[in-house]
Amino acid sequence: MNAVAIVGATGFLGRPLVAALLARGDAVTVLGRHPRPAGFPPGVRSAPYDPNSELPLPDVFEGADAVVNLAGETIGGRWSEEKKRKIYHSRVGGTRHLVASLAACRVKPKLLISASGAGYYGSRGDDILVESSPPGDDFLARLSIDWEREAETAADLGMRVVRLRQGIVLGKNGGALAAMLPPFKLGLGGPFGSGSQWWPWIHIEDDIALMLFALDHPEISGPVNAVSPGLVRNEAFAKALGAAIRRPAFLPAPAFALRVALGEFADSLLASQRVLPARAQEAGFSFQFENVEQALFDVFGRR
Repeated sequence: MNAVAIVGATGFLGRPLVAALLARGDAVTVLGRHPRPAGFPPGVRSAPYDPNSELPLPDVFEGADAVVNLAGETIGGRWSEEKKRKIYHSRVGGTRHLVASLAACRVKPKLLISASGAGYYGSRGDDILVESSPPGDDFLARLSIDWEREAETAADLGMRVVRLRQGIVLGKNGGALAAMLPPFKLGLGGPFGSGSQWWPWIHIEDDIALMLFALDHPEISGPVNAVSPGLVRNEAFAKALGAAIRRPAFLPAPAFALRVALGEFADSLLASQRVLPARAQEAGFSFQFENVEQALFDVFGRR
C-alpha cells in the first residue's frame, strides 16, 4: 500500500485517479483550498493546501510516499494576456511552491509525478517526437519547459520525478471533449484548419493507468509521453468523434475563424505533434485503447 497525496484532485483527472488508487488499496490524501472537498468516497483524507501561499506547507505531505501534481488553470478558451498569465503562474509558480513544501518536509516523499503537456514539443509537422526530442518555442512549449524544470528540482531532494507529457485526454464530463462537443452535436463539427495536423491523444483510463504504472515502477523517471501509440491526424479524429456521437463531421473550421474566436489558443489546435509513447512502451506499459474510434466509442458508451 502506498500513501499518495494529490494536488488538483478535484479536477478532470484527479477524481478518477483517487478512485483508482482506492480500488487497489492505497491511502489517499486530497489537497486543496477547501479542507473538505465534496464528492470523494469515504476513507479519503483531505487537507487544506493553497498553492499560492508565500510560505511552504510541508505538514500536508508528511507521511506521503508519493505526490501527484495535477493542478493548473484550464488551457481551453480564448487566450488573453491575463489568461496566459494565470495558466503560467498556476503551473510554474504552483509547482515551485509545491517543491518548496516538499523540501521542508522532515521525511520527504520518494516520488513526485507531475503533469506536463505534449505541447512541450511545439508544432513539428510530420516529425516523430519521443521524450528525447527537443522542445518547441511557442507559448505552450515554453510553459512546459519551465513547468518541468520546477518539478525536476525535486530530484535535488533525493526524490524520483516523473513528468507526464499528456496529450488530449479523452473522457466523460470534462477535458477537451467537453469543449469540442457542442458544434459536433449540432452537426457542425469537422476538422480544424486543414485537418492534416497530428493530434496526440490518450484515453483517460490509460492516462490513469500510466500514473499507477509510474508509481509502481521505480526505474521510471524523467519525461514520459502520456499519449496513445495510435497516431491520428485531426481529420480522422473529427470523423471518429462524429461517428461516436452519431453526427456528421465534415464542416471544417477554417484557421482564420479559429484565430478570430480563440486568439493564440487556436494555434495549439492547429499544431501538429506526432508524439509516440516511447518510454512507456519500453518500460512494458500496455495501452488498453490504441484506436481512436474504439476510445471515443467507449467514452460515449457505444460498442
